[in-house]
Amino acid sequence: MVALNPPVCDFGQPAFDFDLPDGDGKRHTLASCRGPNGLLVMFICNHCPFVKAVIDRLIRDCRELAGQGIGSVAIMSNDIAAYPADSPEAMRRWASELQFPFPYLYDATQETARAYGAVCTPDFFGYNARLELQYRGRLDASGRNPAPPDARRELFEAMSEIGRTGAGPREQMASVGCSIKWRTSDI
Repeated sequence: MVALNPPVCDFGQPAFDFDLPDGDGKRHTLASCRGPNGLLVMFICNHCPFVKAVIDRLIRDCRELAGQGIGSVAIMSNDIAAYPADSPEAMRRWASELQFPFPYLYDATQETARAYGAVCTPDFFGYNARLELQYRGRLDASGRNPAPPDARRELFEAMSEIGRTGAGPREQMASVGCSIKWRTSDI
């Protein structure tokens, strides 16, 4: 399993529209997920050790961001034929067990991941109220293992700033994670 880092933030890049189902088949769009002060788009999956290392903190941060008018959505784009642990049924179970405070959507065609330029799990895209990209960084100092409890909450701080001012921090540390599992027939 190779760890990848996404590219730096392309400030001002508009969010890409999507219409994707969650594990129960309910459809969600960019408009239905956004909050009045911004939107956090996250590419995650069930099996990735990098996602597992941060999931509890991510849930905490998304709950707190919702109180600041920032919506959150998680998208799973992996090839489920090669990674059945990421199937929609497994996604539904995991979201229910952990009580995700955000929709967890299945990108079966992988078109949404490609449109966003997602490269790894987790990969975070933070948008302001105008849906302009302001953050493309990490959650915190976690890698395959959780960061210390007192680690700086980088994504939370950035999204709070974006919600208040519309602009993200100029200094951002790239996320690190497992590669998106692209279908080989599409490559």
